[in-house]
Amino acid sequence: MSVRRLAEKQPESFDFTPANKAWLEKQIAKYPDGRQASAVVPALWQAQKQNDYWLPQAAIEKVAEMLGMPKIRVLEVATFYTMFNLEPVGKYYVQLCGTTPCMLSGSDDLIKVLERRVGPQRKVTADGLFSWLEVECLGACCNAPMVQINDDYYEDLTAENFEKLLDDLAAGRPVKTGSQKGRVSSEPEGGLTSLTSLYGQK
Repeated sequence: MSVRRLAEKQPESFDFTPANKAWLEKQIAKYPDGRQASAVVPALWQAQKQNDYWLPQAAIEKVAEMLGMPKIRVLEVATFYTMFNLEPVGKYYVQLCGTTPCMLSGSDDLIKVLERRVGPQRKVTADGLFSWLEVECLGACCNAPMVQINDDYYEDLTAENFEKLLDDLAAGRPVKTGSQKGRVSSEPEGGLTSLTSLYGQK
Protein backbone atom coordinates (compact mmCIF):
# COMPACT_ATOMS: atom_id res chain seq x y z
CA MET A 1 0.00 0.00 0.00
CA SER A 2 1.29 3.46 -0.84
CA VAL A 3 1.90 6.07 1.82
CA ARG A 4 -1.22 8.14 2.48
CA ARG A 5 -0.76 11.71 3.64
CA LEU A 6 -3.10 14.53 4.56
CA ALA A 7 -3.82 17.22 1.97
CA GLU A 8 -1.49 20.21 2.01
CA LYS A 9 -4.35 22.73 2.14
CA GLN A 10 -6.46 22.24 5.25
CA PRO A 11 -9.48 24.05 6.71
CA GLU A 12 -8.74 25.83 9.97
CA SER A 13 -11.45 24.08 11.97
CA PHE A 14 -14.10 21.38 11.99
CA ASP A 15 -17.06 20.74 14.22
CA PHE A 16 -19.89 18.27 13.91
CA THR A 17 -23.31 19.67 13.11
CA PRO A 18 -25.75 19.34 16.03
CA ALA A 19 -27.47 16.44 14.26
CA ASN A 20 -24.20 14.60 13.58
CA LYS A 21 -22.94 15.26 17.09
CA ALA A 22 -26.13 13.76 18.54
CA TRP A 23 -25.76 10.79 16.18
CA LEU A 24 -22.15 10.26 17.27
CA GLU A 25 -23.01 10.51 20.96
CA LYS A 26 -25.62 7.80 20.41
CA GLN A 27 -22.98 5.59 18.74
CA ILE A 28 -20.49 6.16 21.57
CA ALA A 29 -23.15 5.21 24.13
CA LYS A 30 -23.32 1.71 22.63
CA TYR A 31 -19.91 0.88 24.09
CA PRO A 32 -18.95 0.26 27.74
CA ASP A 33 -16.93 2.85 29.64
CA GLY A 34 -13.34 2.87 28.47
CA ARG A 35 -14.25 1.43 25.05
CA GLN A 36 -15.35 4.62 23.28
CA ALA A 37 -12.48 4.20 20.80
CA SER A 38 -14.53 1.40 19.24
CA ALA A 39 -16.61 4.10 17.55
CA VAL A 40 -13.65 5.56 15.67
CA VAL A 41 -14.52 4.20 12.20
CA PRO A 42 -18.18 5.32 12.17
CA ALA A 43 -17.13 8.66 13.68
CA LEU A 44 -14.59 9.27 10.93
CA TRP A 45 -17.08 8.14 8.29
CA GLN A 46 -19.71 10.59 9.54
CA ALA A 47 -17.14 13.39 9.64
CA GLN A 48 -16.14 12.62 6.07
CA LYS A 49 -19.74 12.64 4.85
CA GLN A 50 -20.33 15.98 6.55
CA ASN A 51 -17.22 17.44 4.92
CA ASP A 52 -18.03 16.78 1.24
CA TYR A 53 -16.65 13.24 1.36
CA TRP A 54 -13.11 14.04 2.48
CA LEU A 55 -11.45 14.01 5.89
CA PRO A 56 -9.39 17.04 6.98
CA GLN A 57 -6.94 17.04 9.88
CA ALA A 58 -9.28 19.15 12.00
CA ALA A 59 -12.00 16.48 11.68
CA ILE A 60 -9.56 13.74 12.70
CA GLU A 61 -8.59 15.77 15.75
CA LYS A 62 -12.25 16.45 16.63
CA VAL A 63 -12.98 12.71 16.52
CA ALA A 64 -9.97 12.07 18.79
CA GLU A 65 -11.27 14.67 21.24
CA MET A 66 -14.80 13.23 21.31
CA LEU A 67 -13.56 9.66 21.78
CA GLY A 68 -10.83 10.50 24.29
CA MET A 69 -8.15 9.06 22.00
CA PRO A 70 -4.65 10.30 21.20
CA LYS A 71 -4.72 12.20 17.90
CA ILE A 72 -2.04 9.95 16.41
CA ARG A 73 -4.22 6.86 16.95
CA VAL A 74 -7.12 8.36 15.02
CA LEU A 75 -4.72 9.53 12.30
CA GLU A 76 -3.43 5.96 12.02
CA VAL A 77 -6.97 4.70 11.39
CA ALA A 78 -7.75 7.45 8.87
CA THR A 79 -4.58 6.83 6.88
CA PHE A 80 -4.89 3.04 6.96
CA TYR A 81 -8.38 2.64 5.48
CA THR A 82 -8.65 3.77 1.86
CA MET A 83 -12.37 4.47 2.28
CA PHE A 84 -11.28 7.69 4.02
CA ASN A 85 -10.38 10.40 1.52
CA LEU A 86 -7.56 12.57 2.78
CA GLU A 87 -7.92 15.21 0.08
CA PRO A 88 -10.88 17.00 -1.51
CA VAL A 89 -12.97 15.03 -4.00
CA GLY A 90 -15.62 16.07 -6.49
CA LYS A 91 -19.29 16.43 -5.64
CA TYR A 92 -19.62 13.13 -7.48
CA TYR A 93 -16.70 10.95 -6.37
CA VAL A 94 -16.40 8.02 -8.80
CA GLN A 95 -14.67 4.88 -7.55
CA LEU A 96 -14.11 2.60 -10.52
CA CYS A 97 -13.53 -1.10 -9.95
CA GLY A 98 -10.45 -2.22 -11.83
CA THR A 99 -10.11 -5.80 -10.62
CA THR A 100 -10.21 -8.78 -12.98
CA PRO A 101 -13.98 -9.35 -13.50
CA CYS A 102 -14.59 -5.66 -14.22
CA MET A 103 -11.46 -5.39 -16.37
CA LEU A 104 -12.52 -8.40 -18.46
CA SER A 105 -16.01 -6.90 -18.82
CA GLY A 106 -14.86 -3.50 -20.09
CA SER A 107 -13.71 -1.28 -17.23
CA ASP A 108 -10.88 0.00 -19.46
CA ASP A 109 -13.55 1.65 -21.64
CA LEU A 110 -14.94 3.39 -18.54
CA ILE A 111 -11.45 4.59 -17.62
CA LYS A 112 -11.13 6.19 -21.07
CA VAL A 113 -14.42 8.04 -20.49
CA LEU A 114 -13.20 9.32 -17.12
CA GLU A 115 -9.78 10.33 -18.41
CA ARG A 116 -11.39 12.29 -21.25
CA ARG A 117 -14.15 13.92 -19.19
CA VAL A 118 -12.55 14.33 -15.77
CA GLY A 119 -8.80 14.00 -16.27
CA PRO A 120 -6.30 11.95 -14.29
CA GLN A 121 -7.15 10.16 -11.06
CA ARG A 122 -7.45 12.31 -7.90
CA LYS A 123 -8.02 15.48 -9.94
CA VAL A 124 -11.20 17.44 -9.23
CA THR A 125 -12.77 19.06 -12.28
CA ALA A 126 -12.75 22.85 -12.46
CA ASP A 127 -16.49 22.98 -11.74
CA GLY A 128 -15.99 20.79 -8.65
CA LEU A 129 -18.41 18.15 -9.92
CA PHE A 130 -16.24 15.09 -10.53
CA SER A 131 -13.14 13.25 -9.41
CA TRP A 132 -12.30 9.57 -9.70
CA LEU A 133 -10.08 6.79 -8.47
CA GLU A 134 -9.52 3.20 -9.55
CA VAL A 135 -10.19 0.89 -6.60
CA GLU A 136 -10.24 -2.80 -5.74
CA CYS A 137 -13.32 -5.04 -5.89
CA LEU A 138 -16.63 -3.35 -5.10
CA GLY A 139 -18.44 -6.66 -4.69
CA ALA A 140 -20.79 -6.93 -7.69
CA CYS A 141 -18.65 -9.04 -10.01
CA CYS A 142 -21.69 -10.65 -11.68
CA ASN A 143 -22.80 -7.23 -12.90
CA ALA A 144 -19.39 -5.99 -14.01
CA PRO A 145 -18.16 -3.48 -14.90
CA MET A 146 -19.31 -1.19 -12.13
CA VAL A 147 -18.56 2.01 -10.24
CA GLN A 148 -19.48 3.47 -6.88
CA ILE A 149 -20.44 7.15 -6.93
CA ASN A 150 -20.64 8.54 -3.39
CA ASP A 151 -22.90 6.04 -1.59
CA ASP A 152 -24.52 4.43 -4.66
CA TYR A 153 -23.53 1.59 -6.99
CA TYR A 154 -23.97 1.55 -10.78
CA GLU A 155 -23.57 -1.79 -12.57
CA ASP A 156 -23.65 -3.32 -16.07
CA LEU A 157 -21.93 -0.26 -17.45
CA THR A 158 -20.80 0.42 -20.99
CA ALA A 159 -18.94 3.46 -22.28
CA GLU A 160 -22.26 4.75 -23.68
CA ASN A 161 -24.52 4.32 -20.64
CA PHE A 162 -21.73 5.50 -18.34
CA GLU A 163 -21.33 8.66 -20.39
CA LYS A 164 -25.08 9.26 -20.11
CA LEU A 165 -24.95 8.63 -16.36
CA LEU A 166 -22.25 11.29 -15.97
CA ASP A 167 -24.22 13.69 -18.19
CA ASP A 168 -27.33 13.22 -16.05
CA LEU A 169 -25.42 13.73 -12.80
CA ALA A 170 -23.77 16.88 -14.15
CA ALA A 171 -27.15 18.26 -15.26
CA GLY A 172 -28.85 17.41 -11.96
CA ARG A 173 -31.22 14.93 -13.62
CA PRO A 174 -32.41 11.84 -11.70
CA VAL A 175 -30.35 8.70 -12.23
CA LYS A 176 -31.06 5.02 -11.75
CA THR A 177 -28.83 3.14 -9.32
CA GLY A 178 -27.93 -0.53 -9.69
CA SER A 179 -27.92 -2.31 -13.04
CA GLN A 180 -28.04 0.02 -16.01
CA LYS A 181 -29.43 -2.83 -18.15
CA GLY A 182 -32.44 -3.48 -15.94
CA ARG A 183 -31.22 -6.69 -14.37
CA VAL A 184 -32.51 -7.54 -10.90
CA SER A 185 -29.83 -8.54 -8.40
CA SER A 186 -27.25 -10.73 -10.13
CA GLU A 187 -29.61 -12.75 -12.32
CA PRO A 188 -28.17 -14.10 -15.59
CA GLU A 189 -28.63 -11.75 -18.55
CA GLY A 190 -30.09 -14.46 -20.77
CA GLY A 191 -32.38 -16.01 -18.16
CA LEU A 192 -31.86 -18.96 -15.83
CA THR A 193 -29.66 -21.79 -17.11
CA SER A 194 -29.36 -23.86 -13.92
CA LEU A 195 -31.44 -24.66 -10.85
CA THR A 196 -34.52 -23.97 -12.98
CA SER A 197 -36.64 -26.55 -11.12
CA LEU A 198 -36.41 -24.39 -8.00
CA TYR A 199 -38.35 -21.69 -9.80
CA GLY A 200 -41.06 -23.86 -11.33
CA GLN A 201 -39.38 -24.10 -14.73
CA LYS A 202 -38.50 -27.28 -16.63
